[in-house]
Amino acid sequence: MDIDHHPLDPTDGPGSWTFLTNHAHVLLALHRDPDLRQRDIAGLVGITEGAVQRILNELEHSGFLSIERVGRRNHYDVKTDAQLRHPLDAGHTVGDVLNSLRPVGPDDQRQNAA
Repeated sequence: MDIDHHPLDPTDGPGSWTFLTNHAHVLLALHRDPDLRQRDIAGLVGITEGAVQRILNELEHSGFLSIERVGRRNHYDVKTDAQLRHPLDAGHTVGDVLNSLRPVGPDDQRQNAA
């Protein structure tokens, strides 16, 4: 997975906030590639490795993620059937959110523009 600077860097410009939380971004990154290193997650999300460790622990303890040690690396299993916790999100799962944010390719962008 490419961890270079994204063209829509959320730290650029005056409105430097993002719609999703860092927790959601970590889950999204791991849903797309469950074998990412914490360093790569940090680069993708734009946070420190320490913040990634804290978020991973919180997600695991909350039942949104399981972590399996494979050799010297971790494999992450996002629990897509886990229910979202906020009352406004009732009835929706982590998978509902992650699937709605699937990567968009050039063909998808052309269809949306039509």
